[in-house]
Amino acid sequence: MPEIDPTDHDIAELGPKIKDVDDADELREMLELEEEGEDRAPVKTLIEDRIESVEGDDGEVDPESVDLEELTVADIANMVRDIDDVAVLEDLLEREKEGQDRKTAKGQIEDRIESVEGSEEEEGEELEYVPPEEKHPDLDHPTNDKQWVESLEDAEYRDMWVYCETQHGELIDVSMEMLGKARQLMDDYNEEYGGDEDGEPEDVVAVLIGDSVSDLTEQVIEYGADRVVYLEDDRLERFRHKPYTEVFCSMARAGGQVADEDHEAVDWKDYDEPRYTVFPATNNGRDLSALVQGELDSGLASDCSGLYIEEAMISNPAKTGKPGDSKEFDRILHMKRPDFSGFEYSTILCIDKPFRDFHPQGASVIPGSFDLPDPDPEREGEVVEYGMDLDDEWFQVEVTEFDTLDSGVDLTGHDVVVAMGRGIGDAPTEGIELGLDLVDAFDDAAFGLSRGVITSSYNFEGHVESYIGEDRQIGESGQEVEPDVYIAAGISGAIQHKVGMDESDTIIAVNTDPDADIRGFSDYFIEGDLFEVLPRLTEAVESGELAAAVAEASDD
Repeated sequence: MPEIDPTDHDIAELGPKIKDVDDADELREMLELEEEGEDRAPVKTLIEDRIESVEGDDGEVDPESVDLEELTVADIANMVRDIDDVAVLEDLLEREKEGQDRKTAKGQIEDRIESVEGSEEEEGEELEYVPPEEKHPDLDHPTNDKQWVESLEDAEYRDMWVYCETQHGELIDVSMEMLGKARQLMDDYNEEYGGDEDGEPEDVVAVLIGDSVSDLTEQVIEYGADRVVYLEDDRLERFRHKPYTEVFCSMARAGGQVADEDHEAVDWKDYDEPRYTVFPATNNGRDLSALVQGELDSGLASDCSGLYIEEAMISNPAKTGKPGDSKEFDRILHMKRPDFSGFEYSTILCIDKPFRDFHPQGASVIPGSFDLPDPDPEREGEVVEYGMDLDDEWFQVEVTEFDTLDSGVDLTGHDVVVAMGRGIGDAPTEGIELGLDLVDAFDDAAFGLSRGVITSSYNFEGHVESYIGEDRQIGESGQEVEPDVYIAAGISGAIQHKVGMDESDTIIAVNTDPDADIRGFSDYFIEGDLFEVLPRLTEAVESGELAAAVAEASDD
């Protein structure tokens, strides 16, 4: 009997508990309990995903001899993805029908069979291409309505482009994090697909735009770039929407068949547009990513916390071109982002459809989502200084006065993070002071905030006001932290905040609401007023008795 009975928990409670279970056999016992009990599909998927994570890639099986009853649906889906022999797939399908006869397992095998041998023509009529000017004569031009924009003819796409944001002449951390992730993705991509359609390895391309970015070209190569394309201009000292968008898009279009008098051909790039683009989900990065992807007539998955590249089986006739048909799309960037269910993640795909390409596939990445890579001073790469004329009209607004912010606060890498939420509402200044007192009691702690505090209309007084800023925000649109101890005071635990801290080793929550969402993924939940609890925790830290104090006060 496993220690955790999934039927005793809802999915929001089960998720944080199950991530600590590392025994695949125990997880399978939990799966059986769920199937015999409430049989909830999301819970079974959660357990199956955890089994897959625990077993990793070590559980290689022979599809011709494997006992399907020992495999989860997720196991079967991963196994059949690499099988190209229809006879083997059909044997698997028959064995599944004779065994557990799981609908979802059979569907995975059938989809793979369709992918390998193709669909029957009589299942649906092939879509006929009608030029947009004939199909919609009321439009002045096909691009007047984005849904009718056509693909480039025989377009070529390559490489993963990473926009590297800078502040005060230095790369911000998320730029280096994205380069490290892009390096890993494209190394795996080249190994899986053998490079592009001609067998040439595809690259990581770093894009630098600003007034003094040439000094950073070697650094981005050290962090994973194969090629750096940069443009320097004194007028680009601060981020501006129009020129930054025009520069990036001109770089992306240069050298391909879209090259024209505004985007002339270059010798460092011979494809039409990037295959993938990645931006930081910062204030400037969010703006630029949306503008660039819109200008390049593609889509964008914003605020992502996970990226991977693999095939995708799609049956939607809008994508396949034929009702009843299934088609496997390869080289698809899967972009994971939190949804608003309170627990789940959504995976966004940017998939072509007949007569219409959606490239580059674009994502913006939440800072802190990926590890900061170690630089490699021995790496070599190509440096390209991009030349183009910047139109004076792009700089019509003159900045006459501005304040320069400091480089921000890095909440990562600390042993402890104390975060305050809207529970400070009765006395906001005092609440923040209590949080700062607790931070000072630790040897290595940082002070963070939920978005609710930053966007509120609280009136903070004295020195406290200097601690209220977006650079201390934790969550989907802020920083992601993984301290040994995370103390959340007066924070309800919305999914947007959860994604920024749920990898912490130990989570201690203080809240007056016994049903607050954060209770479901906290290790210790103290039901109480933060104005009363935080001073007691500060005293306990100073006396070296925090663990005992938390255990005594906790309801869990």
